[in-house]
Amino acid sequence: MQYWLMKSEPHVYSIADLARDGKIGWEGVRNYQARNTMRDLMQVGDLVLFYHSSTEPPGVAGLARISKTGLPDPSQFDAQSDYYDPKSAPETPRWIMVEIEYVETFQQYLSLAELKNLPELAGMVLLQRGSRLSVQPVSPEHFERICKKAGCSAGCISMQEKKV
Repeated sequence: MQYWLMKSEPHVYSIADLARDGKIGWEGVRNYQARNTMRDLMQVGDLVLFYHSSTEPPGVAGLARISKTGLPDPSQFDAQSDYYDPKSAPETPRWIMVEIEYVETFQQYLSLAELKNLPELAGMVLLQRGSRLSVQPVSPEHFERICKKAGCSAGCISMQEKKV
């Protein structure tokens, strides 16, 4: 099992929206490194820290799980979409997405400032200067520390591994 952090602007799609919907395709990613991560590295059952970005304060809001992988992003074929890519064809899609499913909303929202003040998160990709990727890896140690600090009722790593 691997662990990830995925960013979403809460005014576009929040953890509350995921709780309501249950599952969603993570469409609209137009960064090749993030696309390659979703296409090549993410697996069904991997856990995701759901991060609210471009808000005050930004931070980790909850937990999701990868439920499907290798899906062509439909927004690339929709000329009305902000994510339309005229160079992509259904036979050879350029943009691949994953589907995530809701696990829980954390008891305690962890702001970026709070995360930066935890010395045990040193080296976390999110906290590195200039880190802007919307999809990024999280080490098992960092994942577990964040889950514990947030009051994860799903039991963090040890219980999540048993559920998958």
